[in-house]
Amino acid sequence: MVVLDSEESVRGLMSSSLAPVRDTMWIYAVFTFLLSEAWSLDRVVRNVSFNTGTEVNLTCSYETREKMLFVTWRIEFKNERTCRIAFADSRSDDSCRDGKSLWNTSGGLSYLRIPNISETDEGRYLCESVYTGGNDQHVIHVAVRVPPRVSAWMYREDNKVVAVCKAEGGKPAANISWNRSGNVSSVKSGSNGYFTVESFLQLLEGTDAENLSCAVSHPSWKREKRITPELQEGYSPRLYALVLGVIIVISAGFLFFALKKIIPFRRCRQSSTTQSKSPPAGDVEEVEPYASYVQRVNSIYDSSADLFT
Repeated sequence: MVVLDSEESVRGLMSSSLAPVRDTMWIYAVFTFLLSEAWSLDRVVRNVSFNTGTEVNLTCSYETREKMLFVTWRIEFKNERTCRIAFADSRSDDSCRDGKSLWNTSGGLSYLRIPNISETDEGRYLCESVYTGGNDQHVIHVAVRVPPRVSAWMYREDNKVVAVCKAEGGKPAANISWNRSGNVSSVKSGSNGYFTVESFLQLLEGTDAENLSCAVSHPSWKREKRITPELQEGYSPRLYALVLGVIIVISAGFLFFALKKIIPFRRCRQSSTTQSKSPPAGDVEEVEPYASYVQRVNSIYDSSADLFT
């Protein structure tokens, strides 16, 4: 009975001593969960875009360097490559090694510098800064703007004049407008994030097109570009396409007919050549073996010798 009492007392002491540890662990787990939730609620998400070839500065905190404990930038590029740039305790860590770096303004604010930004820098930039009294988390989606190549022209089609304005290879797509009302249609196509926009304006025959122009606007430009189309003499592009299609069909038919005639002719020629090279079986003279020939001659000689004896 004494032993049992001692064991029960030991178990009671252990449970009583572990109880504060369990309580502390639960408090720490709840605190960590609430802190992570608070951080997720305070996270700032931004979408920004820049012209290709420019210098870009990204900030994620308004605290000065004196209060800053550490800053970490995690970059997830569109090509699925990731890298990290961090600064803590006067030490820096850079796994990007592509020219990006951490700088401070004259007022002590930290920012990420991207020199000569290009399409390879597009992606998701996650920044976390911890300072005395709090922290900041920013998610910045970085995109690059590419200006389009613009052109304009006019051509005749039946009794109409068609004006075309084209913005090619822009990122994002450009906007096109005309300074003249009429039947306007647009065609937009894109590939790998680049867009080509064509706008068609139909004018009746005899309409004055002297002051006709189209305006092309794009986010990479501060002002829109205005272009005056010039009339191209000759046939319309649709007629050119029709003529080209007819030529392709005729060429394909001629090639098919030629192959259909040439292949049987070659087979016939090869068969006739093979027959001419092999001699007929009736014209082949059978050659008697030499041993048989000598034996036959000797027998004739012996028989003739018996006649004279």
